[in-house]
Amino acid sequence: MKSTGQIKSRFQPPESPKASLFGGLILLACFLSGCASDDKKIFLLSDSPKFHRAETSAAPLISPARISKTDETRIQRAIFCNLLERHFWDDNGFSAIFLQADEALETALIKKFPNHQPPIKPSYHANLRGNRTPIDRDTNKPAMVLSVDINEPNEDGSVTAIGRWYAGGAVTGFYAFTLKKNGDDWQIQTVN
Repeated sequence: MKSTGQIKSRFQPPESPKASLFGGLILLACFLSGCASDDKKIFLLSDSPKFHRAETSAAPLISPARISKTDETRIQRAIFCNLLERHFWDDNGFSAIFLQADEALETALIKKFPNHQPPIKPSYHANLRGNRTPIDRDTNKPAMVLSVDINEPNEDGSVTAIGRWYAGGAVTGFYAFTLKKNGDDWQIQTVN
């Protein structure tokens, strides 16, 4: 045999399409037979008797008591009134206070505090920008946003809520309130 200077590899593709199809079928058959040859069952955690025993012996979950929408509004009102009587916006040149609340509560508090300085304005006047001082659209000056986050009721019937103020990343804070229902209204018990 005469050398042509080329080295032939044993792993060259087959020269006919029938040989290529035959090789592919052999590989597929080997792959499929390997999957079917192991008769051991795959163990899953959910198959464990301990798992089922723990699942069925646990006490049923009790859904926590919910606060009605009316009570939420009354809690928000009490906290907003408390925050509006404080003066953490003095000497900062804020031109407005915006409340993160529904329109009815916002309107009621605007009427309750008609001479508040800075004035309480409807939230559609606010220009909110991410992590920057909110702007009053009427004056183009800095403003402050007040908000309330209410937790689920405690076992004793009291409710813990957070009253926040926000005027940008550097001017922000909160008070933690504990409120208890007294008749139809909610009264602040503690402020931290």
